[in-house]
Amino acid sequence: MHTDWYIVNLDKLGYAASLDNIADLPDPKRHEFIRGDITDRELLGKLWSDGFEIVVNFAAETHVDRSILWADEFIKTDVLGAFTLLEAARQFGVKRFIQISTDEVYGSVENGSSTEDSPLNPRNPYSVSKTAADRLAFAYFATHNVPVIVTRCSNNFGPNQHPEKFIPLFITNALENKPLPLYGDGRYVRDWIYVEDHCAALDFLIEQAQAGETYNIAGGNEVENIAVARQICQHLGKPESSIQPVKDRPGHDRRYSLDAGKLARLGWKPARDFSAALVSTIDWYAHNEPWWRTIKSGEFKRYYEQQYGSRL
Repeated sequence: MHTDWYIVNLDKLGYAASLDNIADLPDPKRHEFIRGDITDRELLGKLWSDGFEIVVNFAAETHVDRSILWADEFIKTDVLGAFTLLEAARQFGVKRFIQISTDEVYGSVENGSSTEDSPLNPRNPYSVSKTAADRLAFAYFATHNVPVIVTRCSNNFGPNQHPEKFIPLFITNALENKPLPLYGDGRYVRDWIYVEDHCAALDFLIEQAQAGETYNIAGGNEVENIAVARQICQHLGKPESSIQPVKDRPGHDRRYSLDAGKLARLGWKPARDFSAALVSTIDWYAHNEPWWRTIKSGEFKRYYEQQYGSRL
């Protein structure tokens, strides 16, 4: 990461956010946190008056299960929020606008891997909202010449990830000696990338990418969910009987697979081995119990019981 950048972090601090996640920044003097919503045009206008060179839009509602239950917040944040940021970028100008998309825009991939030119076929409210923002960003490049780059990344994992997500949910449930609720037959395939590799790829693309282009970012680690669950149990010394099948979610995509050759040809590839990164992630949650217990005791508990039932 560039050591001379001054970074402004705008976040509305929704249910999945916490200021504790940025408490150990290496150089706090180069960072400014502002609480606010990316759909707030007036706020964005005030912020942009100081001038931004680069905008990276990480802001999103991201949990598929919640999008099935409550799609409205996904449309508001993921689509309207992206639109509001793009409008500000059009009016005030930037050198780079990075729209963070997802491999889920391609839908379920039965054979082969999705390239950046593959058809888009989102199948749940979350992936639809991200597809809309993805294409809206490109439209602002084509129509208004906003220097947009779209990135489509595979599943992230690592420290500080909200425990509603698959890997931290299974880790924390195992640490609590609770069942690990596995959808269906557990044979769903995801490609996993360690969060620091994803950030390194974005840092690389800020310098190397061409405006108007889309780039897949993949970890090269396609693993069935049940295999990930077994690795978690093995590392924590929990029996595999802890893994309990639950009713599958509607429209569950069977497999995601990205062809990241375009990015590799530019000269970037991930650095972290999946198994080693998973072990370090498990250990992080084991050593930071107060962080996740606080999250799992509040709103999350009500959501979890609605999603899986109090038995799990």
